[in-house]
Amino acid sequence: MTTATMTKSDLMAPPVVQIMQQRSLIIGVLGAIASIAGAFLAPDSFYSAYLEGFMFWLGLSLGCMAILMLYHLVGGAWGTVIRRTLESGMMTLPLMFVLFVPILLNLPKLYFWARPDVLADPKADPKIVEIAHSYLNFNGILVRYLAFFVIWIAMAYFLNRWSTEQDSTAGQSTLRFRALSSIGLVIYSLTISFAVVDWVMSLQARWISTIYGLLFIAGEALSAFCLSVVIESVLGTRKPMSEYLNDTEVHDHGKFMLAFVMVWAYFNFSQWLIIWAGNLPEEIPWYVSRMKGGWETVGLFLVVFHFAVPFALLLSRQLKRKARTLVRIALWLLLMRMVDIFWHIEPVSHPTFHLSWVHFAIIAGMGGLWLAYFFRNLRSRPLLAVNAPQTLRLLEPSHE
Repeated sequence: MTTATMTKSDLMAPPVVQIMQQRSLIIGVLGAIASIAGAFLAPDSFYSAYLEGFMFWLGLSLGCMAILMLYHLVGGAWGTVIRRTLESGMMTLPLMFVLFVPILLNLPKLYFWARPDVLADPKADPKIVEIAHSYLNFNGILVRYLAFFVIWIAMAYFLNRWSTEQDSTAGQSTLRFRALSSIGLVIYSLTISFAVVDWVMSLQARWISTIYGLLFIAGEALSAFCLSVVIESVLGTRKPMSEYLNDTEVHDHGKFMLAFVMVWAYFNFSQWLIIWAGNLPEEIPWYVSRMKGGWETVGLFLVVFHFAVPFALLLSRQLKRKARTLVRIALWLLLMRMVDIFWHIEPVSHPTFHLSWVHFAIIAGMGGLWLAYFFRNLRSRPLLAVNAPQTLRLLEPSHE
């Protein structure tokens, strides 16, 4: 395929994407029904499991948006071939906006600072009471939740709309993509940091860590690249992606995965080292609760299988150049992202290791709906931004 013969119809997603959309929707509906049953049958497990599922799938949406903005700033064939995958992922944000509502309506089930009886107790920690009245309260959470999603959806909307316009009109400037992305990455970093404080860190409201938001930023970026590798492994053997996806781009995605595995490990080690060295009463309880009751095994599991093993494997150049081999590591790392979020949230409500069938139901329910929405988005437009300068360069004969 060359620029002379390229048309939108040539670049549409293959029929397998529609099949995957339908299957994902079925899984999502069945998982959602099981999750609703879990809310009544296993309420002690449901709410923390729901928050874990929400944070994982939200992380995929935001990670796609962040990597897309990075691509608009720096360019490169690595991003051109997955641009529509990233756009499809970020446009699931409206779904995540809706999925937060059960959390918003059940704050006392998750957060002790939202329970009136705890705050009214004469023995209650005065610092917690002060925080609950000034910042961590229903109105504050509601306003910030709306603000976060309005900002995220607005950035995603304009990036997606301009990309659609680019398909219809040749010769459009890419300056507006770069302008929004330059400030958008800063806004994303700040908003997700505040969101993580509200929704995850406040589970232990007296605990403090200035690096906490960065742990999730690194994890979300890693998740986005893993998703891209999984999608290109499915579509890379089928037209049209088989005609423009080279081992070079796959290798680049593998290198990004390696980079964010290291960044995630660096941030986690930095947080642990600072807290260990400081040994302050406000900081150590978070680790103390995760070093007993079986949670220490989960932490060690993450050290080995979220960092050490993937790091060793991703050092191989040969492995990173083949999507069909790289996809196994990508799928494993997506599983490790779920385990990592599970380790952050679950010990607060269960001092000893706890894993319920509800966790699997919620992951399947949310994931099925998320993937069905994602594949719908992926089918709606060509797999390459037709008139983008980067696409035209990618499809030149010299690239083949």
